[in-house]
Amino acid sequence: MTTGGLMMEGVEIMLYGVGFVFLFLVLLIYCIKGMSVVISHLAPEHPVQATAAALHVKPSAIAAGPSSDELAAIQTAVNQHRARRS
Repeated sequence: MTTGGLMMEGVEIMLYGVGFVFLFLVLLIYCIKGMSVVISHLAPEHPVQATAAALHVKPSAIAAGPSSDELAAIQTAVNQHRARRS
């Protein structure tokens, strides 16, 4: 084969490759848009608000914050972490 023939064959293969990739990406975009439409129809429009009753937590525990035992455990864990890093 001549150099010109090889170049034309290379360009032809390149165009086929670019064309297939382009078609795949266009198909992927439409599939994602289709899934978005399906999910928007299946999912509720208004998200459910999490409440203390739904979480099975006492409202006083939410407002009070961590207890002194919990704070001590957190501080101990932070100190151990810092000691390992240095």
